[in-house]
Amino acid sequence: MNIAKDAKTATTLKRLRALSYILDNAIPIPGTPYRIGIDPILGLIPGGGDIAGALLSAYIVFSAGMLGAPKDSLLQMLLNIVLETVVGTVPVVGDIFDATWKANVKNLELLETHLQATPTAASRGETLSTRAPKWFIWAVVAAVVLVALAIALAGFAIITLVVNLLFRGG
Repeated sequence: MNIAKDAKTATTLKRLRALSYILDNAIPIPGTPYRIGIDPILGLIPGGGDIAGALLSAYIVFSAGMLGAPKDSLLQMLLNIVLETVVGTVPVVGDIFDATWKANVKNLELLETHLQATPTAASRGETLSTRAPKWFIWAVVAAVVLVALAIALAGFAIITLVVNLLFRGG
């Protein structure tokens, strides 16, 4: 890996670490060692909060793919986000899950594990996980966006149904 590529990777990792920290760990809970981020707080915003959180998480996955993460890592990242997004839609329980699951931290750890293993494995002559093709990276990001949109549309449909039932004939 050349120096320019190393500098670009380091800059991208710094940006992803900062985003992951903001989303999952930026806010200390007073009197405890525990921290939460803005992701579970975004989830409290009806309609758009879960979409915003999923889109920010998708950026981390996209960047991981562009840094050379293999398909299996990207799929695990996708599952982390989908689980957090789907369970996060359940009132109260979902918000607690969202605050504790920390999909972005998990996804960053997957990326960093891949990046740390790559030079070591190559120096030992081991076969490295194949870098995911760009179409696959875009497909994973599209899946995150589609899940978030489907959840938002389902929420909108439920709210519309409830409003119609409450105000029918009234």
